[in-house]
Amino acid sequence: MTDLPPTPGNLRGAVDLSSLVDRPAPPAPGAPGGPGGEAVTVPGLVMAADDRTFGPLLELSRVVPVVVVLWSQRAPESSELVEAFERQVTQRAGSVVLAPVEAETSPQLVQSLQAQAVPTAIAIVGGQPVPLFQGTQPEDVIGQLLDQLAQLAAQNGVSGRVHVDGADPAEEAEPEPLPPLHQEAYDAIDRGDFAAAVTAYKTAIAQNPRDALAVAGLAQVSLLARLQGATADEIRAAAAAAPQDADAQLAVADLDLSGGHVPDAFDRLLGLFPSLAQEDKNRLRERLLEYFEIVGVEDPRVIAARRRLTNLLF
Repeated sequence: MTDLPPTPGNLRGAVDLSSLVDRPAPPAPGAPGGPGGEAVTVPGLVMAADDRTFGPLLELSRVVPVVVVLWSQRAPESSELVEAFERQVTQRAGSVVLAPVEAETSPQLVQSLQAQAVPTAIAIVGGQPVPLFQGTQPEDVIGQLLDQLAQLAAQNGVSGRVHVDGADPAEEAEPEPLPPLHQEAYDAIDRGDFAAAVTAYKTAIAQNPRDALAVAGLAQVSLLARLQGATADEIRAAAAAAPQDADAQLAVADLDLSGGHVPDAFDRLLGLFPSLAQEDKNRLRERLLEYFEIVGVEDPRVIAARRRLTNLLF
């Protein structure tokens, strides 16, 4: 793993990629432009990008997840990681695309994505970043992460598909069917019935407690269910009015996490933890464990937060 040179400015909180949307870029075949629901044609499932050409991929992330892998010629393991992602993306029949980005030639992307080293893998879903991991991972773990990413994308209304320009649709691989309870959860999410999705995932976990995808899916859809029907202004006003109220702070932490403010969500709950009664401490602990599943247990922010939580518990 190779450290990146420091980037200016304090980028704590949500990653802001808005400056890349309007950046002039050459025409990109496959940039989504038709009405919602139309098939999107792309030049390939793997499209190298840089600061100048990333804008269309950011828009494409509203159709399918875009996985960005920051790599460097100075880090040979990063090229191997890109190859592993290529194999996994190719197997997924246009439900995800890969965007390798050479870190040295894309300083704005490196800064916007808050990357500290290469290789780093980050997904973009609906224009929002979803950190995957820093460093390398075995290919089977990458496959599991892409499966979880597909669940997260579907829960956020990103469930389209792309078609490679010039490819014969009949020759494109069909995605593997989901396990029945996972499919039931997906269908419920599409209907906006988060309670039914929660039930499906809980049933899957009861049948197989080691079903990591169901555990992550349950955490993600539970977050969506808690936020359903509430406005951000209402949640933040309630939290500001009751800084020591566990319910109000849990709600605003949900809002922070859903908006990509991962450190803010962690810091809010961990900072509140010591002042609470034991029952509320237990609730905060359970919520933090859910957050860890959503963000990813290998994420450096999760590792740091888990260490803080352990120190608070003992």
